[in-house]
Amino acid sequence: MADEQRISTTRRISAPTGRIFELVTDPAGHVKIDGSGMLVAAGDARRVTGAGDAFEMDMDREPLGDIPMGKYRVRNVVTRIEPDALIEWTVGGVDHPPIGHVYGYTLVPVDDHTTDVTSYCDWSGVSEKWKTRVSWPVVPLTMLEKSLANLDRVVTSPTTNA
Repeated sequence: MADEQRISTTRRISAPTGRIFELVTDPAGHVKIDGSGMLVAAGDARRVTGAGDAFEMDMDREPLGDIPMGKYRVRNVVTRIEPDALIEWTVGGVDHPPIGHVYGYTLVPVDDHTTDVTSYCDWSGVSEKWKTRVSWPVVPLTMLEKSLANLDRVVTSPTTNA
């Protein structure tokens, strides 16, 4: 696994693709899916609809204690989007270009009420030094697995208005 540039994990979720897509294209949905308390959508964030759309997030890593980065703002830019099927975005800071990795979700309907959701990250553009800093690929895979578990919980919760 040390040479892999793309890490992914899949989970079957009891929800239609449209409902899941609504959640993952809304910056507030990312905050719900993250669930750690470190992520806040910027006040003007709105649902993304096409490639080139951007959404900003305020991050606070201090409470997590995983990476000593403190508070900062991340700018995410959509690189690919297909309604009810796929969303992919690059990650960078508000004051610098993308770091070199992309995150995404692919949605494959199993039936009208069930979807196979794959969450992935591709770090082919990230330096080996940075990958070593975050224990590549263990940390990204753990983050993706947690993200899908939270997505499952949020989208199937009776109180969620996704």
